[in-house]
Amino acid sequence: MNHAQQQHIADVVRLATHGAQALQTRHERLIRESWLRCVTEHRLDPTRMQEAVILPQARLREHQDQMEAFLHIARHGLESLYTQVAGLGYVVLLTDARGVTVDFLGDLVFEPSLRKAGLYLGADWSEQHAGTCGVGTCISTGQALTVHLDDHFDATHIPLTCTSAPVYDSAGRLRAVLDISQLSSSQPKDSQHLALQLVKRFAQDIENAAFLHRHQRDWVLRLSRAPQFLDVQPEYLLALDAGGRVVGHNRAAQLGLRREAGPALIGDRFEALFGVPFEQIGRFVQAHPSDQRAVMHAGGRQVLFLSATPPPVLQVATRGAGGAPRLPAPMAALSAGDPQLDRQVERVARLVNSPISLLITGETGAGKEVFAKAVHASSERRARPFVAVNCAAIPEALIESELFGHLPGSFSGAAAKGKRGLVQEADGGTLFLDEIGDMPLPLQARLLRVLSEREVLPVGATRAVPVNIRVIAATHAPLEALVREGRFRDDLYYRLNGALVQLPPLRERADLSAMIDRLLGGRALTPEARARLLAHRWPGNLRELRNALDFATSVCPQGPIGPEDLPELGPAPAAHAAHAASARAAGGTDAALPTPRAGAGLARSAFAAAPWNEPGPQADAPLHEALRAAQWNVSAVARTLGLSRMTLYRRMKRAGIVPPNRQ
Repeated sequence: MNHAQQQHIADVVRLATHGAQALQTRHERLIRESWLRCVTEHRLDPTRMQEAVILPQARLREHQDQMEAFLHIARHGLESLYTQVAGLGYVVLLTDARGVTVDFLGDLVFEPSLRKAGLYLGADWSEQHAGTCGVGTCISTGQALTVHLDDHFDATHIPLTCTSAPVYDSAGRLRAVLDISQLSSSQPKDSQHLALQLVKRFAQDIENAAFLHRHQRDWVLRLSRAPQFLDVQPEYLLALDAGGRVVGHNRAAQLGLRREAGPALIGDRFEALFGVPFEQIGRFVQAHPSDQRAVMHAGGRQVLFLSATPPPVLQVATRGAGGAPRLPAPMAALSAGDPQLDRQVERVARLVNSPISLLITGETGAGKEVFAKAVHASSERRARPFVAVNCAAIPEALIESELFGHLPGSFSGAAAKGKRGLVQEADGGTLFLDEIGDMPLPLQARLLRVLSEREVLPVGATRAVPVNIRVIAATHAPLEALVREGRFRDDLYYRLNGALVQLPPLRERADLSAMIDRLLGGRALTPEARARLLAHRWPGNLRELRNALDFATSVCPQGPIGPEDLPELGPAPAAHAAHAASARAAGGTDAALPTPRAGAGLARSAFAAAPWNEPGPQADAPLHEALRAAQWNVSAVARTLGLSRMTLYRRMKRAGIVPPNRQ
């Protein structure tokens, strides 16, 4: 405990001991009242320094699930705010109404320090747990505020500066808290004034976006004191039902339009608020000039300009069993009854027409591209191109021109007529970026511009070309680890990770038997053959399963498939590792191990789930061992693992592995 912490604890204890007599300190009243609340209501001990509480992943997921739709809406606002403050050392947090951090944007290079300080996913910043802090005190008071350095109750947190603003739902209830925080600050509290205004503005933007999504089937009224800003940035939002009663509002409307003697806005009639019969609302639609849509607010006696948007024509949604919305056929085909995968499919099915980028993760062969194609085929973009780009398979020297295109003669070897890049080829449709973790850093900056500006600049061009694309990225590599190592841009990671889809490995799926039947298309299996397939660990996942079944149907074109028709599935990876270890202990070499053959089941079983499948220092030894076991046949190892030779060569180069014939 340092001197500043000791002094801070003494100040809080003095306040707790003397109460109102000790309130005359340099801290503002909002902070002093929170300190008293921490002692008298929350029973927190000011002498106890407690590090941040980080919820386990399972409990964090529960909090996220309860506001999943809201998180997707808020994500763009978080990304936009982060671009404004990232260079100043801030992180962006979004918490639920209980103070649990459910979304986070920050520089993952500083992840250990951020996690320890609680500026991370899953941190509980409620006032009853953390004491006076930006999020917790915002929840307790309903006000936007800055809690700077020793404004915090707990002496553990006094290096932090935290600025928070509340986000309300359309019924006036607290929905979330938006916060930007720094690990430390040498500036006085006044330095956070602009930060406070910025957080308040983005909190209102998120609130309004959630309002418009919630009330897209109602009359939506936009009101402003200035007609010039009516359609650009209205101050008040109201939602009316078909009878003209208020069914929703933003926070500003609750504060600015509520009648003095009346209750909350919910339930008020349109004519009571503005003195105009609801039947005349048509004259306020956007077709009329904004300066001709003035109304007098009955409660505040203020002139407002009103723009009304009618509800769309309702269409009856197709329902499945139990009344749940029926999944699009391409999405329904992804699972044969696995609960974990079903949950992912149902969640993403609600986003098929959203502009939100998807990031699909999973082991090699788990079906990431199949999943992406199903999303595309289920969306309104299905009539437009689905363009798949393997970022690991394109040579680094060509990847820029392949992705973004080039003008004639823009570089040595360029096509005489120029070339449209793959991004432009996907215009109007979906761009699938597979193995995104292998994209070179310089190209990541170019891709980030495409995603943020929705325009592409071909090589050699001076004018950008607008594109309308839905981006779905996929990787089996741990992108967060790559960000921490400085090999992947954090801003691109957050831009791609609009919604994360984690595909389970086939060995963990409960629908393996049903998937086998589906892939066989009606062909029969003997009980012995099915037992062998169900007992295998499938390190190559769906790709390995398809290969095995294709082999079986080729060997046995008619009749039930028996165990003798299956390829050699080989021992489990653990058994293979034990074999290798015993061979080395006996003085042998890895060459004594079976040599992988192209398409052989043994090679895939032995190496596909090896840790070198995820780049990093811990992967060097298994990668080297796999290549030696294959007698340095790089092509065979790459084929059996579903990777390109280019990817394998890049990882060998990073690990410093040189084949014997090149040493």
